Amino acid sequence: MGTYLVALTARSSWRIGAFAALGVASADGLYAAVAAGAGSVLAPLLVPVVEPLRWASVVVLVGLAVMGAVRAVRRYRERRIVTLQQEMPIGAWTAYFGMLGMTMLNPWTVIYFAALVLGGSEIAGVAERIVFVVAAFVASASWQLLLAGGGALLGRLLTGPTGRLVTALASSAVIVVLAVRIVA
Repeated sequence: MGTYLVALTARSSWRIGAFAALGVASADGLYAAVAAGAGSVLAPLLVPVVEPLRWASVVVLVGLAVMGAVRAVRRYRERRIVTLQQEMPIGAWTAYFGMLGMTMLNPWTVIYFAALVLGGSEIAGVAERIVFVVAAFVASASWQLLLAGGGALLGRLLTGPTGRLVTALASSAVIVVLAVRIVA
C-alpha cells in the first residue's frame, strides 16, 4: 500500500495523496474497531479465508501495477507527440475510496488487528477499546500522510516525462514483487 501511495502522490498531487493516505488509515481504523469489538470471536473464522484473501490481494496489486505501467508508457509516448500537459491520474475521492478498498482487501491488515487483540490481553472496557481504535487510526494516518509527503517531494524532484516514466515503472515493478511475496 505504501509503495502505491508514494507513486500515486508523486504522479499527482499532495491533495490526492493525502486523500489516499486517509483511505488507508480509515481501513485500519475500521479493522481496529472490528478487532477491538469482536477480535476473539472472528479470529477462528478468518483462518479459512486467509488464502483466498491473499490471492485476491495479489490479483489487485498486479492489476494496479500493470495498469500503472501501461498508463505511464502511454503518457510518455503521447508527450513526445503532443504538448506537455498536466494531468491528474485520479480524483481525490477516487483515491480515498480506492485505497480504502485495497486496504480492506489486504489480508495482512485483517490478521494483524485480530492477532493484536488476541495476542495481548483482552481490551476490557469500552473506553480502552475507543482509545485503541483512535490510536490505531491516528498512527496509521500519520504514517500514511508521511509517505504521501515523501511522494509529493519525489514528484517535484522527478517532474519531467522521463522521470515520471521511470518512477511509474519502478513502482509497478516493486508492487509486483511485493504481490509475489504475499504468496511466496
